[in-house]
Amino acid sequence: MTMQVSKTIGATGKVALDAPIFDPVAFRLSDEQAGIIARAREIGQSVFAGRAATYDREAIFPTENYRDLHRVGLLGIAVPKKHGGLGANYQTYALAAAEIGRYCGATALTWNMHVCSTLWSGPLADDLDMDAETRAEHERRRAVHYKRIVDDGAIYSQPFSEGGAAAAGGVAFGTEAKPVKGGWIVNGKKIFASLSGHADYYGVLCTEIEEGEKASRRNTLYLAISAKSEGVSVVGDWDPLGMRGTVSRTLLFKDVFVPEDSALMPRGVYFQAAMRWPHMFLTLSPTYMGLAQAAYDFTVRYLRGEVPGMPPVKRRMYPTKQIAVAQMQIKLEQIKGIWFQAVTDACANPSKEQVLRAYAAQYSVMEGANELAALAIRTCGGQAMLRSLPLERIYRDSRCGSLMLPWTAELCLDRIGREALYEAGETDD
Repeated sequence: MTMQVSKTIGATGKVALDAPIFDPVAFRLSDEQAGIIARAREIGQSVFAGRAATYDREAIFPTENYRDLHRVGLLGIAVPKKHGGLGANYQTYALAAAEIGRYCGATALTWNMHVCSTLWSGPLADDLDMDAETRAEHERRRAVHYKRIVDDGAIYSQPFSEGGAAAAGGVAFGTEAKPVKGGWIVNGKKIFASLSGHADYYGVLCTEIEEGEKASRRNTLYLAISAKSEGVSVVGDWDPLGMRGTVSRTLLFKDVFVPEDSALMPRGVYFQAAMRWPHMFLTLSPTYMGLAQAAYDFTVRYLRGEVPGMPPVKRRMYPTKQIAVAQMQIKLEQIKGIWFQAVTDACANPSKEQVLRAYAAQYSVMEGANELAALAIRTCGGQAMLRSLPLERIYRDSRCGSLMLPWTAELCLDRIGREALYEAGETDD
């Protein structure tokens, strides 16, 4: 896509908004969708972009950004309208998150952890099987969580990884929930837990185990644990290569009592979702779609001599630069095409083709964002590596994507190869 600037003026009266990553007309978005996505783009460009360097440099959580997300209604983007939210579907959320990631990767990535608590318990859960009594109870419980978010600006997180195969869906989660009167006692640990120490509630995936039972993925619970609960602690330092503002320290749970009404999903529904709604695990990718666009945006501005704070020196007349930009645009359009189709495919019980495309989209975005950032640095030259400019941060942030469970780059390749060659139940025996 060519780097164009719209004539729309942001709320500050100072910022001319960038063109959207996905043009509403070209990609057939509704006016309501376009409005929500434009809201994300405006606050990302006019507010979040200016703070991103500080969060990265100091490895601190973007607390101010979350206050602003609440102020403009985006904290409840996927909360149903009847509960006071914007009622965005999966595709709308993904496109809005890409716009946030374009300007601050750490904010977009942590926002994903928050939004998933509402996306999974909201429109995704609505697609799954529950009897009338269970659904009514779920509706009552999720209304409590939604009210905290919409009215009070409560922040939810979604600690996932434990250092083993559980986050990849291979085994049951090691964090365990023992049923007791009125709820559960939770013990366990989550590593790389984004928003640690900053979320109000941790949406913890854990395994419910009765006395004498073996751990099973079928018994996965999704519980919102208050950060103020006795037995919850945050440990360790946070000084990583990229995504420094996510503050993904280690969470410990020691004999934490969790009341029944804290369940974000009824018993058995998370396992059903993991089996029937695989696109739920694609929600990390919008951040990296935004970073891919950001790398391209910077390169065009730099070569046109339009980077704020730098001398207006044009470098666009050199054939080598023009060829590099052409290569970047082709790569970007390839990523956009497969990714947009994948987030549009998202539904319960997708076809084999749709699942394979989701894996391919995840791989393409996570690897492609960093490839674009690397080409941007090579094209722009030495000055692009200065920390005073955003490109080196975009490069570091984009390098982290292919490592993230549950769909790392290696797992995507493994699943594409196996599932393309085998139908369900087939073996070589």
